Amino acid sequence: MTTIAPPSRKKFLSLPEEWRRGTKSYDLLAAAPLMVWYGLSATSQFMALHKDFAGLGFAHAQFGLVTDILSRLAIMLFALVLIGLLFARKPASASASGIGPRVAGVLGTYLSVGILLLPPGNIAPWLRDVSTVIVLGGMAFALYSLLWLGRSISLVAEARRLVTGGPYTIVRHPLYLGEQLAVVGIVLQYLSIWALLIFALQVLCLIYRMSYEEQVLENQFPDYRAYKANTFRFIPGIY
Repeated sequence: MTTIAPPSRKKFLSLPEEWRRGTKSYDLLAAAPLMVWYGLSATSQFMALHKDFAGLGFAHAQFGLVTDILSRLAIMLFALVLIGLLFARKPASASASGIGPRVAGVLGTYLSVGILLLPPGNIAPWLRDVSTVIVLGGMAFALYSLLWLGRSISLVAEARRLVTGGPYTIVRHPLYLGEQLAVVGIVLQYLSIWALLIFALQVLCLIYRMSYEEQVLENQFPDYRAYKANTFRFIPGIY
């Protein structure tokens, strides 16, 4: 009597070939939560912009309101461009292994969102205007860096293509520099010991994130070592 063995649990749970790591389908699946997140971010900025425009009198436009509108436009455009690049990017050729790079990538990106859950600080109007200008400048530089990075964008430490031109001639991580400038502006608006603690923890996670990314890029691209030796990591002329 011939018996037919049931399929193994491992074979039953295995993904089809077109959904395995290294395929475009897998990459889209991994990027889907990010695209949803930034889609919600773009939607929230659009709703806030609608409210700002309703209260904007062009004959007597307030500087703070104008810069707030521009900063929201920059954030919304950044989110929309990022969604498009996540959808169009190629699968990674290499990535860091383990849970550490993933935790550093997520916390280094989203921990600062916790600042927005705090009560706004009681700050002077001029300081609020300054903080809005910092947010606008940071997001504009982040958008510029994002356009240069293009389809090589990723949340965790992955390698797709070596980018060393444009803002990447200034520092090795210009996208993070722009984002952190924007976070500094937000910290000023929510100024408190808790906001500073969240910011410090997020910067620490970002440092680990940059280290993981640089290790992957150095292993994957032989030219990265020379680029790394001649370009500051995060702050021009300092670090």
